[in-house]
Amino acid sequence: MGKTEWDRVKVRLKDEVGDAAYRSWLRPITLHGINGGDVKLALPTRFMRDWVATHYAERIRALWGAENPGIRNVEIVVGAARATVAPLPAPTLVNTPAPAGSPAATALPAAAKAPCAPANVNAAAEMDELGAQLDPRFTFKNFVVGKPNEFAYAAANRVADADSVSFNPLFLYGGVGLGKTHLMHAIAHHIRERKPDRSVLYLSAEKFMYRFIRALRHQDTMSFKEQFRSVDVLMIDDVQFIAGKDATQEEFFHTFNALVDQGRQIVISADKSPSDLEGIEERLRSRMACGLVADIHATTYELRLGILHSKAEQMSVLVPQKVMEFLAHKIASNVRELEGALNRVVAHSQLVGRAITLETTQEVLQDLLRSSDRRITIEEIQKKVAEHFTIKLAEMSSARRSRQVARPRQIAMYLAKQLTSRSLPEIGRKFGGRDHTTVMHAVKKVEELKESDSNFAEDVELLRRMLQG
Repeated sequence: MGKTEWDRVKVRLKDEVGDAAYRSWLRPITLHGINGGDVKLALPTRFMRDWVATHYAERIRALWGAENPGIRNVEIVVGAARATVAPLPAPTLVNTPAPAGSPAATALPAAAKAPCAPANVNAAAEMDELGAQLDPRFTFKNFVVGKPNEFAYAAANRVADADSVSFNPLFLYGGVGLGKTHLMHAIAHHIRERKPDRSVLYLSAEKFMYRFIRALRHQDTMSFKEQFRSVDVLMIDDVQFIAGKDATQEEFFHTFNALVDQGRQIVISADKSPSDLEGIEERLRSRMACGLVADIHATTYELRLGILHSKAEQMSVLVPQKVMEFLAHKIASNVRELEGALNRVVAHSQLVGRAITLETTQEVLQDLLRSSDRRITIEEIQKKVAEHFTIKLAEMSSARRSRQVARPRQIAMYLAKQLTSRSLPEIGRKFGGRDHTTVMHAVKKVEELKESDSNFAEDVELLRRMLQG
């Protein structure tokens, strides 16, 4: 009798709430038991249980009361929970196995008929299918650490090593090609290796939106919510993509809250800090900023050089130091572009059979280097030379005459004469108001040293190439 009443209640519920809401929330309900005037219904997850209990429980009780005035209370539990009331007779239990071919057997949901699979079997593969596959190259071991990224690297390591939530969320931000995605992949790799039983889902904000829209189109938002709100670690890359997309932001906000409430870890990346993200709702920006925000700054010359050495080592290729320095100086804005440039130089050498030199490097990368062509200024020359010789920029105009400072200053004057149209007096004024004869002496001295010292000549030539592109 109880099952017949429940079937009639379900029909009335479907008429009231519509097909979409019924499929998402009410169809998965199973009748767990009846004891006197108390009904127990079950749902497969805690999230669904909470939602239905909040939004539909009272209506279910009212409808059932209309069918059977003896029903006083309806309790909704998680399906795996143990029944605390007397069970229904076997024939009326929808989760009781029935003879093959019987109506009861064919009406059982697939999940009820199938044997339970071991937890977390192929969890990583399932997460990669739902999200995005991880790049095996992007590990902590292969991440080159320097001052611009050491804080973000340390925070990522802490989250990857933590057994419980460390910072929630961890928000990584920085420009294109500075290592945000590398760190996110490294976190996921490390967690999967250290705790294989934890489910880690990594995907772009674009893919999150695409899956959400598909769920709406197929009227299957319940499955979407369950997939994203049941993971242990959710990682969303390039969250700025959902700017201006209100429905996706709404769903992400609720997913965010659900995971945080359960003590699950969230890692997010963007090109700007949460407070600077335009087109993102204030409540979501506030949520994303409530954990740890770590900035990845633009690379320094030393970090770029370290990245090139690491890349060459991974490729098992010997690249002349002067070529490394040239690339580290010339390609300063983007690590991906820097690594791509090295790949092109190495590939050219291997395919054509020519040695890697400054000349071949400049030839192979002429299109890339041409984009940075512009009128060279004395200030730029001073900065490059000071950086190359590791002295303060202020020394270019100082009165110090020690060789450590005087020689780079002379080289800068020489290059200013070679690469700009400024007159000798104008150049002298840029170097602390020095006389034009001082500039003439510097030019002559550098030319003499170039003739007698090949290493010195290489340094000057390297600087000239870097400035000219």
